[in-house]
Amino acid sequence: MKRSFSLVDVLLVLAFFCHIQWAVKGSSHCKQNASGQLRPHSVTITEFGAVGDGVTLNTKAFQNAIFYLNSFADKGGAKLFVPAGRWLTGSFDLISHLTLWLDKDAVILGSKNSDDWPVVDPLPSYGRGRELPGGRHRSLIYGHNLTDVVITGDNGTIDGQGSVWWNWFRSKTLNYTRPHLVELMNSTGVVISNLTFLNSPFWTIHPVYCSRVIVQNVTILAPLDSPNTDGIDPDSSSDVCIEDCYISTGDDLIAIKSGWDEYGISFARPSTNIIIRRLIGHNRNGSGIAIGSEMSGGVSEVFAENLYFFDSSTAIIIKTARGRGGYVRNIYISNVTLAGVDTAIRFNSNFSQHPDEFYDPNALPVIERITVKDVTGDNIKVAGLLKGIEGDSFHHVCLLNITLGVTSEFPWNCSYIQGYSALVSPEICGPLKESIYPNHSSDCYHLSNLLWSPGNQNRGSWLLSS
Repeated sequence: MKRSFSLVDVLLVLAFFCHIQWAVKGSSHCKQNASGQLRPHSVTITEFGAVGDGVTLNTKAFQNAIFYLNSFADKGGAKLFVPAGRWLTGSFDLISHLTLWLDKDAVILGSKNSDDWPVVDPLPSYGRGRELPGGRHRSLIYGHNLTDVVITGDNGTIDGQGSVWWNWFRSKTLNYTRPHLVELMNSTGVVISNLTFLNSPFWTIHPVYCSRVIVQNVTILAPLDSPNTDGIDPDSSSDVCIEDCYISTGDDLIAIKSGWDEYGISFARPSTNIIIRRLIGHNRNGSGIAIGSEMSGGVSEVFAENLYFFDSSTAIIIKTARGRGGYVRNIYISNVTLAGVDTAIRFNSNFSQHPDEFYDPNALPVIERITVKDVTGDNIKVAGLLKGIEGDSFHHVCLLNITLGVTSEFPWNCSYIQGYSALVSPEICGPLKESIYPNHSSDCYHLSNLLWSPGNQNRGSWLLSS
């Protein structure tokens, strides 16, 4: 389907490309040294009896080493070095002012015995285990109430050996919700970098109730049919920076969350100021970047740029439902390249799974000020499935400079949304046909710095405000 663009449209794009050098506001938390500071004290896991044969269970060795290193927490912190080998372990706790460092040939293996993953209380913003009522298995690498914790190395590997958990899930023989591979809770100053994560039983990296989190230069892999193996899930967390990652899993590559229905509404801790840059990946059952569906505490100030998704189900999705409450606002996604993606942009308002019968069906989410800009794609089945909620339309959805090679006869399907567009091909759906420029840039998140100058209208001039 071809669409002709006006001279003003073309000049608008040139103004963006030639003049706007966008820097994410509040991105200073991305500039920290992702390897963390040097620690004055260091030990090797073998000093505590660990055996790297892939068979010996080393949970006690990890626990004892970290217990010993805790004595250096107020003396500049310490480093636990994991050398080459295959180090089988159950769940263990980290401490503040600790660097867990893996050699390039080191592999931490998660035990296949569920007894080695203790059951802990559900998160208060979820009210129960995400999969089953009651508690949940604790993550392989876990920490709570920590400050200054680094998980890094020379591209070593942390392998959850999740297949046994996936089989229990499929056969419906789980007693509790599956564990994550890494979960940091109520912590600040977290760095996870330069590692490969494999085969998580459930979500892979889960910072929850955290602030100042960097995830950088990591590879996350799980089979494309593995259930719910999300890559990185910031949850009720702020000042999160995710950069230079490759993710290929069975579900969302990145999913931003903030609690589930009435529990998330009551806990009221949003996810905010989240930056995602230079992400590459694919999946068959999830999305590249997801917001929700557990977003009841609110999600805002999300900036994502320089993304490449291929051979995937969905590129960008906002997931919600009646009963979620909360909000998703001030989202800016730009510079996206797609290849072989089923749906480029999706708003799905029918994620109707609820924690219990006590949720409020009248708690409607507020979805507003969503900007998606500079997207190209080939072999795309559907450009957009954008569906709000009857009686709760999504507002100020803005699509700019999007060109997709679409195979479907009906590239857009939109309902209960309101917004604006410019330079979109195939031709956008009715609710978004009104042009962003010259009158609606201020209604679009992060586009208000581009102002229309009536005095220069004949020259098609778009002026940047100072």
